[in-house]
Amino acid sequence: MTKKIRIIAAQLDMPVGDIAGNLAKMITAAKTARDTLSADMIVFPELSLTGYPPEDLLLRKSFIDEANDALQAFKSAIDGIYCVVSHPHATSQGLYNSCSVIYDKTIVGRYAKQHLPNYGVFDECRYFVPGNSTCMVTVQGIPVGIVICEDAWFPGPIQQLANQGARLIVSPNASPFETDKHEQRHITLAKRAKAAALPIVYVNCVGGQDDLIFDGGSMVVDASGKICQHAGFFQETLMPVDIDVSSTDTVVSQADFSLSSEDERAYDALVLAVRDYIQKNQFSGVLIGVSGGIDSALTLAIAVDALGKEKVHAVLLPSRYTSEMSMEDALALIKNVGVSHDVISIEPAFESFADSLQPVLGDQKLNIVDQNIQSRCRGVIMMALSNQTGHLVLTTGNRSEMAVGYATLYGDMAGGFAVLKDVPKTWVYRLARLRNKTHPVIPERILTRAPTAELAPDQKDEDSLPPYDLLDKMLELYLDQELGVQAIVDQGFDEETVKKVVNLIHQSEYKRRQSPIGPRIHHKAFGRDRRYPVTSGFKK
Repeated sequence: MTKKIRIIAAQLDMPVGDIAGNLAKMITAAKTARDTLSADMIVFPELSLTGYPPEDLLLRKSFIDEANDALQAFKSAIDGIYCVVSHPHATSQGLYNSCSVIYDKTIVGRYAKQHLPNYGVFDECRYFVPGNSTCMVTVQGIPVGIVICEDAWFPGPIQQLANQGARLIVSPNASPFETDKHEQRHITLAKRAKAAALPIVYVNCVGGQDDLIFDGGSMVVDASGKICQHAGFFQETLMPVDIDVSSTDTVVSQADFSLSSEDERAYDALVLAVRDYIQKNQFSGVLIGVSGGIDSALTLAIAVDALGKEKVHAVLLPSRYTSEMSMEDALALIKNVGVSHDVISIEPAFESFADSLQPVLGDQKLNIVDQNIQSRCRGVIMMALSNQTGHLVLTTGNRSEMAVGYATLYGDMAGGFAVLKDVPKTWVYRLARLRNKTHPVIPERILTRAPTAELAPDQKDEDSLPPYDLLDKMLELYLDQELGVQAIVDQGFDEETVKKVVNLIHQSEYKRRQSPIGPRIHHKAFGRDRRYPVTSGFKK
């Protein structure tokens, strides 16, 4: 006889610390799953009650108590459907990253995550102790096994459940976005599913959380590892999954889906990151210094897509070195996206600084000093407007610039959220062209002219840096692949240039420590992923 089960993969945005809001959302979702979608079980993401990652909130007893109160409130509110609710669980042995299976106001099963990730952006060993046992519940006569996130990246937990007679696996997750993360997840899930001969219902959260982005991408793989259903990226949804279980086979329902490209996912991730950072932190809008260059153009387009033009204000801050071309392109861009703007010359401020410094520095040629003063004049003006309006300043520097310190501390680095902080310069152009395919807003000249900071006469970025296509390749090898100088030279790069770039990376560590956070899209982003000492004698 074939038994049937319908499971809802609840791909939801669960903000960190909003326990009351998360509880209300989960109760609504469970009732919808039960009453509208006729489901037998609903699975929420990892640490759904608290949001992920709660970080040091987990060290506060009042936070754990409130999460436990919310669990009890959920248990009292819902019956008639199995609910996999994830939460921190305090015991005499320590704090567990757990999930409880609730049915008819009773906890019928509880699981504690066995494998705690403690690398990259993850720091779970700081807070949790690992579990050491499995959890399986019977739903509609079908044994359902449960694992949490990292457990699926190891063969043990799912195989244990298969050996104990599970017929399918459900897995709550809080898996952050990276540009190739979907492919990594599928490869891993397919390997586990085939090894255990079990389908896996993988449920991930969605939403921006500080520098992390959760892309959703919930999916179901059958026992052969094939994706049968996919919930899509960057959107909340309740995905019904129908599974038929016979004495010999477990069959997962099929549903058509299409996956966006890597570039499309990166762009959508940045849009979501900006939207959630501004909305969840209750800023009234954003300010962007628009120069007529590619970085500020892409940042402006992302902000408008994230927030709408009414909440975005552009500021042009020309100096004596700003070209007529830059002003024309900046104004054309602003018109295309339809945002309000102001033009504020930095000349009076720059001249005032120069006059103040003249008695000390004299008439010597200042070069970098002059350039940085110009940038800092802009930073002061932007922050003054931020103070007055309540709008957050979005900085526009990209990953390539941040890597080698081609940015001014307290100048163009001044702001609250660095949208392109993890986007290499070559990717900036790719994403800008992608955005223009949807609706052309970035003038073509911005996409084709040579990059320039316009802080000196006829200045070009390549006066100070290698061409960006070469620079980004070197940065990828040194930062992402962690190759040494000689190994990079062995791949055909000029030794002197490689040494210069590596030296700039290390010299700029102190700047990055003081820079605003920005959305993470790579596995070696500055910040949580790459933690290097500011003071270090090792530069190879």
